[in-house]
Amino acid sequence: MSATAETDELYSVIEQSARTLGVPCEPGTVRPVLDAYADAFGHEAAVVAFRVATSLRHAGELDCRFTTHPEERDPYATALAAGLTRPTDHPVGAVLAQVQGRCRVDSHGVDFGVVGGFKKVYAFFTPDDLQDLAKFADLPAMPPALAAHADFFARHGLADRVGVIGVDYHHRTLNVYFNDVPPRLFEPDAITAALRELGMAAPSAHMLKLGREAFGLYVTVGWDAPRIERICYAVTTPDLAALPVRVEPEIERFVRGVPAGDGDRKFVYGVAVAPGGEYYKLESHYRWQAGTMDFI
Repeated sequence: MSATAETDELYSVIEQSARTLGVPCEPGTVRPVLDAYADAFGHEAAVVAFRVATSLRHAGELDCRFTTHPEERDPYATALAAGLTRPTDHPVGAVLAQVQGRCRVDSHGVDFGVVGGFKKVYAFFTPDDLQDLAKFADLPAMPPALAAHADFFARHGLADRVGVIGVDYHHRTLNVYFNDVPPRLFEPDAITAALRELGMAAPSAHMLKLGREAFGLYVTVGWDAPRIERICYAVTTPDLAALPVRVEPEIERFVRGVPAGDGDRKFVYGVAVAPGGEYYKLESHYRWQAGTMDFI
């Protein structure tokens, strides 16, 4: 299938999914993103997923994320060249290049919203080459919260477990995803203690049940203050009914409305906790490849 045929097919799926969810889908927002990265969708190793979240910030949005072609090493430059985002003097515009210069990045991903357009670029490290935070926490463009919380990450056995860096150009934040997380960190007492230490809301029983099943977690930081803004715990499952909690009505509607691609269906369900409370999100994989790193 040609790159054009691939993008046409994906646009049709996105349009259908958005309509089912009551989310407006404008060709002028979605098409330019698909066209800018058209080669990615025709690649045999392409991964495509859809995501929704229950927070007010994510209301009325359907996100799509995909891996770029392995030969495409600078998806942010592609976004700039295609006019998907504007150049900026803010550190968010420089942080990806600095990470690429300091660490060996194995592959990249892109995240965009059907309503909001281009949002994020992900830098993936291989599972056998997880990175140490100290390797890039001192980069000039890096948010100060990473260095400020070096002791927290070290005490919890996370400092050398970085699997993905996600740069959110839309909200000017950065996500750090940890893999091979020590299992003890998913116990209720450990989750409660970590959230208390970070100044987050106390976890609900729903969240603690989910936490026991988690495979990884990530933190969100920004440039305005040396604090961790959010922490998210994620669970992967082929069957939402097998989760130890009942999913939210918005997420059930999403699952019914978003089609699955070839092969077995797979979900990543996460709970994000901030000082003001918690919210939930679900990623449904449309195209997936064995060995691809799970994250949300």
